Amino acid sequence: WIGGMVFLSLVLTPVVRNRNATPEIVALFRAAALRFRLVVWGAMAVLLATGPLLLSQREIAITNPAAWPEILVVKLGLVAGLLLSTFLHDLFLGPKLSRIAAIPESRRTAWERTLVKTARWLPRLSLLIAVAVMVAAVMLARS
Repeated sequence: WIGGMVFLSLVLTPVVRNRNATPEIVALFRAAALRFRLVVWGAMAVLLATGPLLLSQREIAITNPAAWPEILVVKLGLVAGLLLSTFLHDLFLGPKLSRIAAIPESRRTAWERTLVKTARWLPRLSLLIAVAVMVAAVMLARS
């Protein structure tokens, strides 16, 4: 999952942003991103489904947040941030960018230019949050 995020963010995206990118390269990127979206949401579902099970194995009551270890609170906050950033990227920015891509850059509004810039950094932010979730998970497992 994280490997795929790294590949899309650091390998495919710069190739597509190249002003000489062919329509085939752009189509490859879109196909890879759409297919990877299923992997990401599947991983999120696994994360959300297994979390309560793992807490019960550690005898941490999910209904008593006051007794949660601090690292668990941090991890849950990171997971919430990851869900939000993924949701925004996939369900809000993605559809809008498809429409904006058809508009010549010179005719885009300030808001549309802002959305394009946001779409560039949001997946990288999601990647950083995902790595932080993994670090928090390791810290929680070792506590």
